[in-house]
Amino acid sequence: MTTSMRVLVVGAGVGGLAAALGIAARGHRVTVLERREEIVEPGVGTQLSPNAFHALDRLGVGSAVRERSSFIEELRFMDATTGERVAGMPLTGGYRKRFGNPYAVLDRRALHQVLLDACRAADGIDLLTGRSVAWYEQTDDEITAVTDSGRRFTGDALIGADGLRSAVRRRLVGDGEPQVSGHTIYHSVLPLADVPEDLHPDGATVWAGPGWHVVHFVHRAGGAAFLNLAGTRDHGTAEAVVGLPLEKSHVLAQFPELTDAARRLLARGEEWKTWVLTDRDPVADWTDGRAALLGTAAHPMLPYAVQGLSMTLEDAAVLGAVLDGDARDVAARLKTYNALRRDRTARTQLVARELGDRLYHPAGPEATARNTMLSSLTVDELYDKVSWLHGAPDFTGGDGR
Repeated sequence: MTTSMRVLVVGAGVGGLAAALGIAARGHRVTVLERREEIVEPGVGTQLSPNAFHALDRLGVGSAVRERSSFIEELRFMDATTGERVAGMPLTGGYRKRFGNPYAVLDRRALHQVLLDACRAADGIDLLTGRSVAWYEQTDDEITAVTDSGRRFTGDALIGADGLRSAVRRRLVGDGEPQVSGHTIYHSVLPLADVPEDLHPDGATVWAGPGWHVVHFVHRAGGAAFLNLAGTRDHGTAEAVVGLPLEKSHVLAQFPELTDAARRLLARGEEWKTWVLTDRDPVADWTDGRAALLGTAAHPMLPYAVQGLSMTLEDAAVLGAVLDGDARDVAARLKTYNALRRDRTARTQLVARELGDRLYHPAGPEATARNTMLSSLTVDELYDKVSWLHGAPDFTGGDGR
């Protein structure tokens, strides 16, 4: 007789909620343990490529996310010091036909809310807040999450979706603090209504300069449009910083060579905050018996490939499929999930690092060579470059043709 599993999911961010949906859809009972008292995500813009929508469709929430998304027409690459348009990748007809889904921008909070609403409406998912998991213990027959206060929750499997400084990873991998990249990012979100119409950007644009780059795009939330501005500088900073407020004058001083059109846009930013970007080296094994990692807890990456959320959603879709069945052989099933995902996510982590050094931040002759290379590519060749990422409906690599 087939019996359902009891699965513990640590973390109620995008990854934890997506995992809960994928697992509960297989008839299992899921308990989500969230350290925060309120389950709220920041209201910032984010980007989802077609592979993310493949995963969202498998999780049953693709339509709801599409309703809250804006579908941009192009990814654009500009030389930030000359103002030259280097390359643009169209995201409409041919792109959607090849990869089977659109490329979208949306409010991260809206994405999270879709997942949260679906979890609250699902049979078999319990959401428990104020439960900060510090440890886990396991026997041959079960696994127990232990909170900071000593509360114990027992199940057949435990999924650590608790982010960059995951307590589950600390127990499972034990690789210490995240790796500081030396790259400092400055971020601002403001109403598009506060930006002069002649500065309204279309598409998502990267302005690449020597040792730095600036990104901007527009997303919609609550019936209003917002401009997302982010500038990144490779300072070689060795200390992690998280969400430190900064004056606009300090931010603008980081990009003195920025061309006038982009500088005028950057100058519209208000309430700037800064982070020093961190990630981790890929690891081969995310499992320990009945425990496994997911999303940022498993494979944190720099934002340059714009795949952090997409990889997390893919994890959730694959994990749900692997756990289709009863509670037997849980450890083996989790190892299968790990094996299906590790090569793809490790490649994405390393490519994200490489993009900062080789695509966004070159100077002098290297920047000239980059511009020549990018400008020589046809649209189909640009699609070929991203096909392994954007077009992988099995979430293990390949093309979406």
